[in-house]
Amino acid sequence: MMKWIGRLGLLVLIGLVCLVGVLLWNTARYTLAPTAQSTGGAPLLRVGAERVAAKLGNALRHQTVSSVDPNSVRKDAFTAFLDQIADDFPRVHAQFERRLISGLTPVFHWQGRDPSLPPVLLIGHYDVVPPLLNNRSQWAYPPFDGAVAEGHVWGRGALDNKGAVISALEAAELMLETGFTPERSVWFAFGHDEEVGGARGAQQVVSYFQSQGVQFEWVLDEGSMVLDGIVPGLAKPLASINTAEKGYMSVDLVARSEGGHSSLPTDELSVEILAEALVNLRDNPVPGEYDGVTKAFFDAIGPAMPFGQRVAFANSWITRGVLASALSGANTTNAMLRTTTAPTMLQASPRENVLPSEARATINFRLHPRDTVDGVLAHLRDVIADERVDVVHDGSGRPASAVSRVDSAGYALLSSTASAVFGDVIVAPGLTIAALDARHYQVIADDIYRFNPFLFDASDLPRLHGLNERVSIDNLVKAVQFYAAVIAAQ
Repeated sequence: MMKWIGRLGLLVLIGLVCLVGVLLWNTARYTLAPTAQSTGGAPLLRVGAERVAAKLGNALRHQTVSSVDPNSVRKDAFTAFLDQIADDFPRVHAQFERRLISGLTPVFHWQGRDPSLPPVLLIGHYDVVPPLLNNRSQWAYPPFDGAVAEGHVWGRGALDNKGAVISALEAAELMLETGFTPERSVWFAFGHDEEVGGARGAQQVVSYFQSQGVQFEWVLDEGSMVLDGIVPGLAKPLASINTAEKGYMSVDLVARSEGGHSSLPTDELSVEILAEALVNLRDNPVPGEYDGVTKAFFDAIGPAMPFGQRVAFANSWITRGVLASALSGANTTNAMLRTTTAPTMLQASPRENVLPSEARATINFRLHPRDTVDGVLAHLRDVIADERVDVVHDGSGRPASAVSRVDSAGYALLSSTASAVFGDVIVAPGLTIAALDARHYQVIADDIYRFNPFLFDASDLPRLHGLNERVSIDNLVKAVQFYAAVIAAQ
């Protein structure tokens, strides 16, 4: 018996040594993927920093705040913006075919030399969210002054998304000055209502392209950026070229009980029933998996992580569960891993001394590409499992977008151009956790990518839809160079 136990222990030891050897061997072979070479080594376009900064300043002075109610929109601000870009980009407006969709979304067509080639499309939006009325005095520079100061251009929309729109137009303007014409057609579309869903802008643009029979090889929208110091453990900046975006749905949970006077509370209160349901949801999120677009992202950045994390990512065949658990522990990586669950609205008693007969909570879900609307509803009902709580869904919502290819010529071009413009960066396919205009275009495009060519650090995070939104002039120059290099390759 002792001899048998000794042999078993030896076999276990040998097995452990072999396993460690495999883990270390996989880790040693786990290296950053080479970035495809950029556009023939051509030098980056010379860009006038003061010129593009001034043009963005001009654009930011127009208060193009969108609204779900089209009657409340200041259309004069939108038409003034359109007049402004006509003045600032005269060659674009003289040489491109231009069409206004819904009267406010401009679409430009740069006719290529070879009409047989499938075209590409650059999109963005020029509408903005409002600065809160009570925080305008907290801005370093007023949100609609378009101030150029301290090496930045300041104002609502600088990052989201007028900075990219102006950079793309400046790239086209400069290339027209040199007499350049692309081989394939390049289109531009700049929505006027992205911040409220894009129903009158992007959706109508797509209808126009469908009526014309236009199908794009790829589309580039806003999305992630070159993230510097934002991903823990990553020493290099990360150019996250997002290949998909999450879906969206909201559900109401309604709990009912006998109402009455607060001086005589009953054993079952609607608010307590609802609270229990919400806690159950919190403790039992939609399952997350280390797969698909999430795995592709971490496979791309894993080789640059510290040794311990690198071992885990290199051996996900055995560490998949550990990785999923670890990534669930941080808000940002958790959102990449699964469909997120966020209670956002609560309604109950109209007065403090009234026991409500009904308590209602609105839950917002951002759907991961692996999940469906029906699947999330089934999960919700299984987790709550309480006859006293109704799950109310009005049938609205949308699934996540399709996941675009990373083995396409379009992705290779965007990847190599990001490296050419921003230097020693890691490029990875990512997942956009918010909603963009891009989702509307998947019916007319083979692939859709989401990337803003700006260097973005932790200090910029609260500026998006927040105070003191700004973009550096150096970022603007790089963005113009990025779009110009992409266009030059067409």
